[in-house]
This record gives sequence, C-alpha cells and structure tokens, in this order.
Amino acid sequence: MGRTKFARCIVVDDDPDILLSARLLLRDLFEDVTVLQSPEEALAAMDAERADVILLDANFGRGATNAAEGFHWLAEILKHDPEAVVVMITAHGGVQIAVEAMKRGATDFVSKPWSNERLLATVRTAAALRNSREEAVTERKRAAALTTPVAGETPMLGKSPPIARIFSLIERAAPTEANVLVLGENGTGKELVARELHRRSRRADGVLVSVDLGAVAENLFESELFGHVKGAFTDARTDRIGRLQAAAGGTLFLDEVGNLPLHLQPKLLTALEQRQVTPVGANKPVPIDVRVIAATNLSAEQLADESRFRQDLLFRLNTVEIELPPLRDRREDILLLVKHFIAFYTRKYGKPARELPADVAAALEAYDWPGNVRALRHAAERAVILAGDDAFTVEDFSLSRAAPRIAAPAVQPQAGADLNLDRAEKHIVEEALKKHAYNISLAAAELGLTRASLYRRMDKHGL
Repeated sequence: MGRTKFARCIVVDDDPDILLSARLLLRDLFEDVTVLQSPEEALAAMDAERADVILLDANFGRGATNAAEGFHWLAEILKHDPEAVVVMITAHGGVQIAVEAMKRGATDFVSKPWSNERLLATVRTAAALRNSREEAVTERKRAAALTTPVAGETPMLGKSPPIARIFSLIERAAPTEANVLVLGENGTGKELVARELHRRSRRADGVLVSVDLGAVAENLFESELFGHVKGAFTDARTDRIGRLQAAAGGTLFLDEVGNLPLHLQPKLLTALEQRQVTPVGANKPVPIDVRVIAATNLSAEQLADESRFRQDLLFRLNTVEIELPPLRDRREDILLLVKHFIAFYTRKYGKPARELPADVAAALEAYDWPGNVRALRHAAERAVILAGDDAFTVEDFSLSRAAPRIAAPAVQPQAGADLNLDRAEKHIVEEALKKHAYNISLAAAELGLTRASLYRRMDKHGL
C-alpha cells in the first residue's frame, strides 16, 4: 500500500535547474509541487491554495551571498501566514545563515547541493509539522467550543441546603489544581459542575476538553486520548494530537469515567501519574499539563468494587469528591428551575407567557423527577410547546406518562396481557437501567441499542 501524499509544496528559487530537480524529487511526496522563480509569486500562490511546505532560496540577486533577500521574504511569508512552514535553501554562509534563518522563523534548512535523502526527510518532517499544527488548532477550536456555554444550558441554580453545599465545594476546590471526581445520578448536572470548576479555576483562560469515555470505542481509546502519528494504523493518514494534549494548559473533563473498561484503566492512570502521553505509533512521550475533572453515575460503593474500578486510579481522580444530590432531595429548587426553563423556552419558541397555577406548581414540586434536572427541562419544554390555554396544567408536563413508579405491565404470552408496545418498551428499558444501576453503556449493550438510541428512549419515556 502506497504512502498517502501530502497536498502541496511550493519551491521558490531563481535557478530553473534547481526547480526542475526539486519538482522531480518531490512529486512522489506531494499531490502538487508548485515551482516559482520569483518570491513575489509565492504570496499569490499561498492565497490560491494552502501549502504544506514552502522551500525558499536564501539568495535571489546575482552575486548575493548574505541571504538578506531570503530573510526579507521569509518575514513576508510568515506575516502572510504565521502558521506557514518554511524550509530555507542555502548555498552560501553555511551554518551561520541556517541558524539565523531558524531564529527568524524558518522550520529547517537544506544546503546546496543537497542530498536527495536529506531533502526528502527534511521536507517530509516539515509537512508533518504543518499538519500537526493545524490538527492542534482544530482540536483547540473544538475544545474552545465545548467551553462556550450552549444556548439554554442549565445554569447552576438553587437555594436549597444540598445545592448550597455544592456551591461551597466548587468555590473552595476550583482555584486549586486538585483533581475532582463528580458523582451523581443521570441528569443531576455533573458536566455543569465541571464547567463551573473550570470557569472559576486559574486555567479559565485555557480550554475545557470533554471526553465521554462511555462513547469511545475500545480500539480507539489510545488514539482518541493520546493521539497518533501518521501510519500508526490503517486510517491514520496524518498526525493527530489526542484530547490530553488538546487540553494543555486547561481542564480535561472525563465524563462517564466509571464506564471505562478495567483493562484500559491502567493506561489512563499511567498518563495521569507520569503527566505525559505517547501517541500511538510514536517512540517519544509528550508532556501534558492538564487538570482532570471526572464524572460518573456510579455510586461510591460501586467505585470501591475492585472488579469494576481500579482503586489506584480512583485515588488519582478523587482528591476532591463532589456528590450531586438528586432533584428529589432538593425540592426547594424545583420551582426555581421550572420557572427558568419556562421563561427560556417561551422566548425560544415565541410562545405567549402563561400562568403557573398553585396546584400545578405543587404537583411539580411533589414529583420525584427520576431523570432529575434533565427530565425537568424536557418536561418544561414540552409544556411550553403543547400548552393550549393561558395557564399551564399538570397534563402539559406529562408527569403521569413520565412517572417511573407507575409500573407498566410486562408483556406476557397469556390471555388478558397488556400488549401495548409503548408501555412494554418503557418497562423493558426501565428494567435494564435498574439492573445495571443506570450504567448507560451496560444497559444499552443488554438492550442491543447504541447509547444514543437508549438516551432517546429514556427521554421518550421520561426515564
């Protein structure tokens, strides 16, 4: 199988023989080799199409040997594209000019007459560097997007004693570098706590990179977290940095860490202990500088089970432990959240303002909300969309349909059985979730569903 080519190389030299030689040598390495005799043309060529590497001669004027013109155009190229990767071609001045070129921003240099092997190796490394830089920028932009609050995102709202304790813990833990483990049922707001910890930390100017460990395929775990080099495996067409490197200087949020298979846990532990990662296919480790916040819906007792979770990894993650209360244990906050979501979705959908009668408010406050804040939010959105009168009713929030304690009859192959497919589905999904202590990955596997499909059914049935 042939090596995947890089996209484009620009060679700038006033010697036609040099240009022809470079084009013939580099055509197996690049899809396009653009050769130019004038450095002025290089800027226009850069505008027309991005270049992986630019080879730039150090001297253009007849008899010139001091590389002044080359340095001038090097500065112009880098002003035009600060991420440009430029390899200087030197014929005079030797090491002194080469060193000065690199001080001024060149990535590397080759000397005339060049060794073909040396030129190919230098240019290949330079092209890989450009791709790696762009991958890092892409990862950081993606990670920065994760840091930006999503429109309508649930704020950290509450006035109850349980949530007040959470605010206090966040306030004390956020400014430190301590790793934090956030525990809580599904829908309690674990990611919101991670965002708040990051926002109040000394790393707030950095990115918050989120990784759903329950959704990372086992065979891609190392590549996703640690990165890989080109050619490390079949689909590794370019170098790619991992999430731990992308989070450098910021915060790494490991969501659903309790779903990480036992045999992969030592790899994560080693990276966190040594504060370095080795990309797949690489020989050299790369240092990382991240603060780790992890979250799981497993209980402290379940995490203490060594057949499920390594205790040395647990100790690495839970320097500070924050356990979020379910919504049923902070009922004082229910109406505060309901009113917030009603106001938000009323604006979003352009609906008229509606009254929340006292009896409806009392019903919402008395409800146990098994899906916690997530379920409350969905119920409020449905109510805003479907309500037909000037005031909300209990039916608008579909509490009876969503109530987990109204047991749907199991489908039994006997006379008089309840064969309603919707209720049967709800019952089966609920039983699978209970069996696996609401571990989404395990429940989805038993049901033969993807995690996304299971989440959709949970939302459908208010689970």
